[in-house]
Amino acid sequence: MNCRSEIAHVPLKVVEPAGDRRPVVVAMDLGTRTGWAVRLEDGAIASGMSEFRPGRFQGGGMAFLRFKSWLEELHRTSGPIDAVFFEEVRRHLGTTAAHIYGGFLAHLTAWCEQRGVAYEGVPVGTIKRHVTGKGNAGKDAVIAAVTAMGFEPSDDNEADALAILSRALASRFGEDAR
Repeated sequence: MNCRSEIAHVPLKVVEPAGDRRPVVVAMDLGTRTGWAVRLEDGAIASGMSEFRPGRFQGGGMAFLRFKSWLEELHRTSGPIDAVFFEEVRRHLGTTAAHIYGGFLAHLTAWCEQRGVAYEGVPVGTIKRHVTGKGNAGKDAVIAAVTAMGFEPSDDNEADALAILSRALASRFGEDAR
C-alpha cells in the first residue's frame, strides 16, 4: 500500500479511506509564514497562516523544529492526513528565501515519507491559472478569486493555500472546494 509519489512528476496515488470517510487533504504555501488549508474527512475546510520565525535568542533551526511539531499537531487534530499538496517554487528572489523554502520543503517531504503520506508540488502558475484563469496573476487577484469562492483569507499565504487546495480537490479528487 504505497501512497508516495515523486514531487510533481509521478501521478499522485492516494489510497481511498474505508467507509464514508473522505481523504484528509492538506495544502501549504511554505515559508516562515506558512499558509495552510485542510479538507477534513467530513468535507469541512479549515485554513489559516502559521508563523515559524525563530525568536531573538534562538537559532535558525528552531523554525524547522516548530514546523515539524506543527505538522504532528495538524496530523493529530485533523485526522490522519492522506495527501499533502504544496506550492512548488522554482525560482526565488533572494538566497535567504530559497534556503528557508528548501528547509521547509525538506522537512515536509521527509515527514510525509516517514508516515507514508502522499505529497505533490504544484507549480505557481498552475495554481494561479486554476483560480484566476491567468498563470501570472498577482497576489491581489488570487485573494479576490479565493474570496469569491466563499473564503475569507487573512493574507496572501492563506489565499495561496486555499487556491492549492481548490486545485488539488478539483484535479485529483474531482471535487469542488466551495
